[in-house]
Amino acid sequence: MTRIKLLIVDDHPVVRDGLGSMLARDPEFEVVGEAGDGAEAVQLAETLHPDVILMDLRMPGMDGVGAITELAARGNPARVLVLTTYDTDSHVVPAIEAGATGYLLKDAPRPDLLRAVRSAARGEAVLSPAVAARLMNRVRTPIASPLSHRELEVLELVAAGTTNREAATQLFITEATVKTHLLNIYAKLGVKDRAAAVAEAFSRGLLKP
Repeated sequence: MTRIKLLIVDDHPVVRDGLGSMLARDPEFEVVGEAGDGAEAVQLAETLHPDVILMDLRMPGMDGVGAITELAARGNPARVLVLTTYDTDSHVVPAIEAGATGYLLKDAPRPDLLRAVRSAARGEAVLSPAVAARLMNRVRTPIASPLSHRELEVLELVAAGTTNREAATQLFITEATVKTHLLNIYAKLGVKDRAAAVAEAFSRGLLKP
């Protein structure tokens, strides 16, 4: 029987020891290495060739998402199964977008974890019920725009290449009001100029090509 080779990545030695001991009891798995941060995980993945990487997210230095991104950039074939205590959108979505095969919470029962590792090794998507529910809600609930209707109108005109004066004329407002709207847009999107505001708005789906 070909065993599934595992790399365990977590900045807490106790967690690594616990996972390693639990998985080592099953003859189906072989723990080939452990890493305490993302950078070490990337290096070990290149030399140890694990089938599945159990990846924590919050670690000093390079975090889990950074490591997943780097592994994908290097074309490493290992499947990454995120194993963390965090199930918020700000953690789940970046990890999956970076290339994680699955996302499991650390309070998952042992049979669920073993099943998830087997599925990840086969390249199947694995999501804990809580994470799956969050993603479903995210898909069903439109993301609210941080910009007002008027600010979006101004930004659409800016994206089309109009000057402040031309935008003011088209919207029947003063040029000073256009500048005020732009300053508000910059603040809300966390950018410093027109080009960055347009790029960020497209990135967030606030403007459509």
